[in-house]
Amino acid sequence: MTTIQYHPGERLAQQRAGLRTEAERSRPAIGTSIPGVAARFITEQHFLVLGAADPDGRMWASLLVGEPGFAAALDEFTLDVAAVPADGDPLRSVLTHAAPVGAILIDPATRRRMRVNGDAEPTRAGLRIAVRQVYANCPKYIQQRRIEEVAPVGSTNARESVALDAGQRQLIAAADTFFVATRSAGGEADASHRGGNRGFVQVLGDRSLRWPDYVGNAMMMTLGNLQEDPAAGLLFVDWETGTTLQVSGRAQVEWDADPGVPGAQRQVSFEVERVVQVDGGNPLSWTPAVPSRFNPPVHD
Repeated sequence: MTTIQYHPGERLAQQRAGLRTEAERSRPAIGTSIPGVAARFITEQHFLVLGAADPDGRMWASLLVGEPGFAAALDEFTLDVAAVPADGDPLRSVLTHAAPVGAILIDPATRRRMRVNGDAEPTRAGLRIAVRQVYANCPKYIQQRRIEEVAPVGSTNARESVALDAGQRQLIAAADTFFVATRSAGGEADASHRGGNRGFVQVLGDRSLRWPDYVGNAMMMTLGNLQEDPAAGLLFVDWETGTTLQVSGRAQVEWDADPGVPGAQRQVSFEVERVVQVDGGNPLSWTPAVPSRFNPPVHD
């Protein structure tokens, strides 16, 4: 399996974090093709999260859902996805054209995840991704959940705004999981996962969020992208009601750890620019979460 080099933003982030040596040890895990074990994992999943930019250059993270097999590796260089974002999702129209995308597939039941980044082309059923990067991540900070029910895809109701309302702030403050889409200076997209105990995302106002960056795999791909381009898209999922909350804005890394935030190696501050809430955007209902044993405590 061919490996790739880190881009300059990733190397800068690794250097600022003091993790260049550790990052080089992790680099051989980043491939340019889909191995057999990853192909089997892909076909078992009910959902993936896709990151891409809209025509105005804003980054968004979107949920795509289907029966197992809706995502499948056609060969070691091609991922086929037979799904599109829900009505009202900012990326629904974007994916009718060619676009760089980042995808993360995650199985909360087994706490396994993998990322596939590449270039997407639309198909009749969804999209086809020509793969550029493939790599797995460790199970840290994934809360264990199991699917209870897969409801038929029904009507959705999308609401847009430029700030978070009270209900949306409450949803974020109670979240133990979110997904984040970023891009490099060259426009290559990436989608990643962040997790912690409920309350690990601080809601500082209707247009301001902050979260800790915990110990990870040292690759610093999300933070490395932010060194080159601050555009970011966040996806929060209400695992009980099926509501999805997408927030697009600009993120900045605060490299000095806040001693008042347990486990934080550094923090990320986020300025909200656009908000899209899609009621009924997620037809999957899940069991209550079993928190990861790696989650640091959260102080009020």
